[in-house]
Amino acid sequence: MEIQTIKKLENEALKRSGPDFVRLGLALFFLVAISTYAILSNGEVSNNLFLSVAALIGAYMAMNIGANDVANNVGPAVGSRAMTMTTAIVLAAIFEAAGAFIAGGEVVKTIKKGIIDISAFGGNPDSFIWAMMAALLAAALWLNFATMMKAPVSTTHSIVGGVMGAGIAAAGFTIVSWSTMAKIAASWVISPILGGIIAALFLLAIKKSIIFKKNKIQAAQKYVPIFVAIMSWAFGTYIVLKGLKKIWPQVVETFNLLPFISVEVTNKPSFFTALILGFILSILVYFIVSKKLNAKRTIIENSRESVNMLFTIPLIFAAALLSFAHGANDVANAIGPLAAINDAIVNGGISSKANIPLWVMGVGAFGIATGLALYGPKLIRTVGSEITELDQIRAFCIAMAASITVIIASQLGLPVSSTHIAIGGVFGVGFLREYLHRDIPIITIEEDTDTLHDEKKVLHTYKNEAKTLETKNEKSENEYKELLALYEKIKEQEKLIKATKKHVKRVKKVEYVKRDAIKKIIAAWIITVPAAAVLAAMLYFMIRGIML
Repeated sequence: MEIQTIKKLENEALKRSGPDFVRLGLALFFLVAISTYAILSNGEVSNNLFLSVAALIGAYMAMNIGANDVANNVGPAVGSRAMTMTTAIVLAAIFEAAGAFIAGGEVVKTIKKGIIDISAFGGNPDSFIWAMMAALLAAALWLNFATMMKAPVSTTHSIVGGVMGAGIAAAGFTIVSWSTMAKIAASWVISPILGGIIAALFLLAIKKSIIFKKNKIQAAQKYVPIFVAIMSWAFGTYIVLKGLKKIWPQVVETFNLLPFISVEVTNKPSFFTALILGFILSILVYFIVSKKLNAKRTIIENSRESVNMLFTIPLIFAAALLSFAHGANDVANAIGPLAAINDAIVNGGISSKANIPLWVMGVGAFGIATGLALYGPKLIRTVGSEITELDQIRAFCIAMAASITVIIASQLGLPVSSTHIAIGGVFGVGFLREYLHRDIPIITIEEDTDTLHDEKKVLHTYKNEAKTLETKNEKSENEYKELLALYEKIKEQEKLIKATKKHVKRVKKVEYVKRDAIKKIIAAWIITVPAAAVLAAMLYFMIRGIML
């Protein structure tokens, strides 16, 4: 019997571990393929073996970005059931890769945001290459650990911490621009607060203008086109500013081919230009949505669920556009240090800027898509459903917050994290729901738990006393009366415990944002830079020890 039980357990374990082995095998195949391609395509380079190892680490970093960071773009859409997990992964993979290839930065600062002063390396390319490799590997390992713990963290902060730690290990603390690091630390607070406030304000506006109205059909007819148009304006501006920087001169030249249009060719779009183009798009979207709603008016039910469904398609577009912009901008976090290593090896020197070869861009684009497909679902579920319950309206507000916050922050020169903004948006809509239900009498869960514990102790005392009397062979009349009284007390105490348990459940339902998730995520945010920095410093000394 025991042997059969053990066999059943072994079979169950094999069934559960099967998909994990398949994912691991596919991931290893991708890494080996990238490493092999790097060494074969750079055969003329003397130090191509080192470049091959760097490419492998860069691919590993890109996969971890896909597994962790991309969840913020599609997680709310999946959590609200606007898309299935499979649809979200396919859509995000396509648009992430498209953003990286079409609009990815042609030239990237190898030292992100001026974290360290490269002149401190004294023109020694070997030390610089080791530092960049240590930074890249440290950031990737930290992201991998965070993904395992289901904690969405900032990719940018991970690579910043890695570069800082490796730089300090290579050239001391004076190499770091501490004013820049202070701005990045400030973004830990700025990003989630801005994202949360904007998401909550949009949710409140939708609730007051549509959800709280008696005639939801009429309210939706009037306000849904406005909200979707605002989203289109925000995303139009966002994509022009953040997604079309590389190809902007070609875009302007295409416009100039049209009659009666003459636009000055510039290297990148201005904020005013982006606003105008976004506004034109929003007007078109407003009339399209209004026309569609007029056609559907007779079949829309006067319910929140029907209103929710009206935001499904805009939400899918938002997830696609966020993925495109993310691929265009954050791919540099994966391959910026790799491009720096490639430049140092090929040219034999250190440069503050480096051209990104197409194969390096491909490592970032395909690595993000691969990591998302293999390991993305874990973080997508966390963002979409394990922090607070989302529907299409709430997810729509989070997407709006992501685009608007980035636009505001970029114009104010504030360093913000797209990850922190998105998670802040999730917190914002959850806390707003709690605020709107503040009239429910709430005793904290901790107090209820203590009360329940005390009530159970009293019940246990009554039962012990009753048991003592029951086991007594000869009982007096008073003892019989006492026993009956104890039975009544036990019954009343059990009712009291049951009522307390119900109250605990009700309080938990009112806590729309899961506190354990908040604590875990905020802790991960705070330690991301120092953890990546310490790990990068250790890896630098290890690599240096191996090479010398």
